[in-house]
Amino acid sequence: MTKRKIVVETDNSNWKAPKIRKKRKPMSEEQRAAASKRLEKARAIRAKKNPDYGQSGIHSTLRNLSEDHPVHPNKVKKWIKTQKELASAERASVRQKVKGSIAKLANHEGYVRNMQKYLRDGDWPDLFYGEHQEHKVRYRCIALGYDSDGRVKRDVDVYYPDMGCVYTQEMLDDDREMENV
Repeated sequence: MTKRKIVVETDNSNWKAPKIRKKRKPMSEEQRAAASKRLEKARAIRAKKNPDYGQSGIHSTLRNLSEDHPVHPNKVKKWIKTQKELASAERASVRQKVKGSIAKLANHEGYVRNMQKYLRDGDWPDLFYGEHQEHKVRYRCIALGYDSDGRVKRDVDVYYPDMGCVYTQEMLDDDREMENV
């Protein structure tokens, strides 16, 4: 069996190497300060023309939150940046095969995804919040459920508006004692 000679059909004779771009000369501190002032002025003009400027990826229900709200979009954006830095550090630990680093990396990446979903949809899907997930989300009952005896069903650590407080473990124990009496 003889080998067939392969004939090339493409013609690359007109190929030229791409132009090499000169690197930009680094800006001095005065030039950098002047450029930042110009950019700040341009952003102010743009914000005056369009009140939703810079809010394109944020859900409409989050745009009017007060600055001191626990999950204000500006705070959440800062938390995302922090968590991405922590995830980057954990990736180095994963490469060094540090025990538990894969789980920590997955935790940081999942938290970032949940915060991005919050900014996009307006619903907080995570059980924790804060820059380092230091606060736990509290549940609030909006419609009471009843069992077959007509008693209100309650869970521990849930805010009930009919009581005006959070239902605690002690309250649950007291209710159980009352049932036994």
